Amino acid sequence: MPSGRSRHGGSHDRADAKKVPGKADPSRVAAGTYKADTAHTPILFSVNHLGFNMYHGIFGDASGTLILDPAKPSAAKVDIEIPIAGITTTSAKLTEHLKSADFFDAAKFPTWRFQSTAGQASGTSATITGNLTLKGVIKPVTLNAKFTGAGKGPMNQLETVAFEATATIKCSDFGVSWKP
Repeated sequence: MPSGRSRHGGSHDRADAKKVPGKADPSRVAAGTYKADTAHTPILFSVNHLGFNMYHGIFGDASGTLILDPAKPSAAKVDIEIPIAGITTTSAKLTEHLKSADFFDAAKFPTWRFQSTAGQASGTSATITGNLTLKGVIKPVTLNAKFTGAGKGPMNQLETVAFEATATIKCSDFGVSWKP
């Protein structure tokens, strides 16, 4: 989930804080099955670009579920699917090349999928282990997750929970590599 902060001086901060529906307060988490909000579930990535610099992009339109019980956070289950067609970079030419058979081969392998197999929660952080399927290759991956908010969504009035997670993968382990 995206996050950002800005600071404004004076009592304006306190008044605005009362209007914000989400809050990083674990006591606000309701048990249940949460559906990923495709508009608010970006998958950001950075990759070393030919040894010169880091290149960044984003996968959009991710879908999936999180089954969560705040009384048993380590038993949570995550299943998320990431469509290759949702990839975007700052270069239209690179974006199309990444979708090609040279890289992710979106025509043959239209999605990535992460399915959790185990979790260990501690406070507002968790380590989530699971299987990542990319280009037909399944490998274990560990996500380092941080709880960022919970509350009732202002637009849909549904219980909402948010996390940010990071992981490092070696794309070549999944058959994703290209040499010019």
